[in-house]
Amino acid sequence: MPAASLATTPAAATAAGLVKFQAPEIVFGPGALAEAGYCALRLGAKRPMVVTDEGIIEVGWVSALQQHLHEVGLTPVIVSGVTPNPKEHEIAAAHTRYAEEGCDVVIALGGGSAMDAAKGVAILAGNGGRILDYGGVDQVQGRIPPMLMIPTTSGTGADVSQFCIVTDTTRRVKVTIMGRALVPDISITDPRLLVTMPEWLNAATGLDALTHGIEAFVSRAHNPLADVHALSAIGLVDQHLQRTVADPGDDGARVGMAQASLNAGLAFSNAILGATHAMSHQVGGLLDAPHGVINGILLPHVIRYNAKSSPERFLEIAARFGIVVPGAPADEVADRLAERVRALGDSLGVPKSLSALGMTEADVELLSRNSLEDACITTNPRHSEAADIARIFREAL
Repeated sequence: MPAASLATTPAAATAAGLVKFQAPEIVFGPGALAEAGYCALRLGAKRPMVVTDEGIIEVGWVSALQQHLHEVGLTPVIVSGVTPNPKEHEIAAAHTRYAEEGCDVVIALGGGSAMDAAKGVAILAGNGGRILDYGGVDQVQGRIPPMLMIPTTSGTGADVSQFCIVTDTTRRVKVTIMGRALVPDISITDPRLLVTMPEWLNAATGLDALTHGIEAFVSRAHNPLADVHALSAIGLVDQHLQRTVADPGDDGARVGMAQASLNAGLAFSNAILGATHAMSHQVGGLLDAPHGVINGILLPHVIRYNAKSSPERFLEIAARFGIVVPGAPADEVADRLAERVRALGDSLGVPKSLSALGMTEADVELLSRNSLEDACITTNPRHSEAADIARIFREAL
């Protein structure tokens, strides 16, 4: 990221003792989906577009949303050609449909992929061009249509964040688009929608929420407002994630993970992230692998790496996991935290290595260089060179 871009991130404001906290209007709780029609009307919708995927259609949530929109007199355009790790051509196709149908509000119903694709459509609707041209920080200059986000997973945080992640299929990398313009207008979180996730996706998105919370708390751009949400998310994941896997029908655990995802999203949207995400984006772009699973593999290694230079912030995180060792050096506590995170991944069936996903030694150098171009690396608490990132990748292989 160019040095000048730092002035637009929370890091600059935090250094000056100022904090600007970005958040959408939030509707949260069981049954919240019923508010979707009224929310769309408040945004001025007359011809909304719903961006989703075939899986969400199959489990019935698109029909439920359509009913609520019909109740207030709206007939949405449905676009479902979104795949995991949304591709630039999928966003271009959805935007073409948006323009042809004369749409005016973008609604996302799904996981992070649907929400990122919806943000991409909104960017193009207000600014034109190619979605990959907006990579980096605050490159979206024109006004974009109102956005309503409805998550069906418990971890991405895209429903409240200023991030949009798009896969460049030519270079096989993920491009991070970041800026205040991408904070949705309204977020609706209905924990009932989480019960249709497959078990692997429940685990993956839960680990994504955990990674958001941890990276936001130790970020160079951390601030007191974001810290509260980061620590809350970490504690909620520790308390509820394994329970949602063991007993998918546990309503209390589902509500807890829905709140964890929301809190983690608010935290990282305002404190940004770190090396885990910068690296994970590159692996995901290369292998088209699940983002949360990659995070689960990388996070323990990045915790140890960052703790070698700034371990103190990890003490509060460890305490949220019940790891309290009076008098122990902070780096030892951080190491125990890394072990606990790996144990959580083991309990959820997360592979121990990136090689299990298909990454090889031959990929390390390119992915390491690409990681340094990701906006998330800028706020990692430890300064990193390509050689540092390469060492972490090799440890995780």
